[in-house]
Amino acid sequence: MIVYGKNVFNQIKEDPRSVSEVYILDSLKDKKLRDSVKTLKCPVRSVSRKELDTLTGNGIHNGIAVKVKDIPTYSLDELLARKKSQGPGLYVALDNIQDPHNVGSILRTADCTGVDGIILCRHNSAGLTPTVVKTSTGAAYTVPVAIVNNLSQALKKMKEEGYWIAGADMDHARDYREGMYDAPTVLVIGSEGKGISPLVKKQCDYMVRLPMAGSISSLNASVACAVLLYEIMNQRDPLPKKNDR
Repeated sequence: MIVYGKNVFNQIKEDPRSVSEVYILDSLKDKKLRDSVKTLKCPVRSVSRKELDTLTGNGIHNGIAVKVKDIPTYSLDELLARKKSQGPGLYVALDNIQDPHNVGSILRTADCTGVDGIILCRHNSAGLTPTVVKTSTGAAYTVPVAIVNNLSQALKKMKEEGYWIAGADMDHARDYREGMYDAPTVLVIGSEGKGISPLVKKQCDYMVRLPMAGSISSLNASVACAVLLYEIMNQRDPLPKKNDR
């Protein structure tokens, strides 16, 4: 797989074993970036802008692209075993989200908010494509991802492990600020057009909604996910009150 861009490269270079080859623009004047490439001690090809544009599908590559080994993915059991945080677990499950930009953005926010892992569907969903990696600015390498065949069954397993399943939906939902986020939580984000599927909804313990004060009735999936994850962070680790400072 070919990934590209400075931010992605800066993340990937932390794990040189994942890099097979680097393609760098022959006219690139960024000495710091060139020096970083040299430290990897891997094959490096100097290429023309036309070649680099072709390799990256005319993406915004910043003069660098990297051929990487496949990003590791995990089973649900493996994902749970990899949990590093000491507090109650927090996972995000994506129900058939097909836009790679949404998946990449959610991975990026997940990294920023300390999410323990992402659960993706194997079918009818965006996988870990170059666009996902690029949009995530490298978070695809820092947030572990499980690929499951049946999200409903995966959530049932999570409930057996003591997790509460919170679905982001407008119907029969409480205000997102009323979520029970102090417990181990799986946040479910539905697909761009249809939302959370009926079978997955059955596994949700409760729904949360974002109030819409304007004329627009919904938010982009990745934006909604970001708002919810930061609310979970706020509730789990609130700022001390002024009198307590």
